Amino acid sequence: MIRHITRIRIRYAETDQMRFVYYSRYFEYFEQARSEMLRSIGLPYPRIEEMGLLLPVIEAHATYKRSARYDEVIEVVTSLREKPVARVRLDYEVYREGEKEPIVDGYTIHGFINAQTGRPTRAPAQFLEAVESRMNSRPGRG
Repeated sequence: MIRHITRIRIRYAETDQMRFVYYSRYFEYFEQARSEMLRSIGLPYPRIEEMGLLLPVIEAHATYKRSARYDEVIEVVTSLREKPVARVRLDYEVYREGEKEPIVDGYTIHGFINAQTGRPTRAPAQFLEAVESRMNSRPGRG
């Protein structure tokens, strides 16, 4: 399993009239955390695109348990539990900094798409090698 933590401070513009984080913002936090996790294993999005791949979201889910507020720091834990084939699933847990219970959890599923043809494809060897290398190393906080 690959596990990565991304810390994010909540900006005022990300909150609603009640000063809670607006629900759709959590998907943006998932995206930010996913990008950071991929970068941490040597697969920043520009490199993935250089491989001729796109990784569109084909499914997304979030369960809201409690809300975060303006100026709080949250930690988004991104986990890749299984080696991808034609799809990759990433799981997320969002915590207030210093707390042990998640306030939101969810997942996204991404398909591998050939950028030239627009057709689904399997994960390329370069991608799989980076994932396997990290899965076989010691887990880190990211």
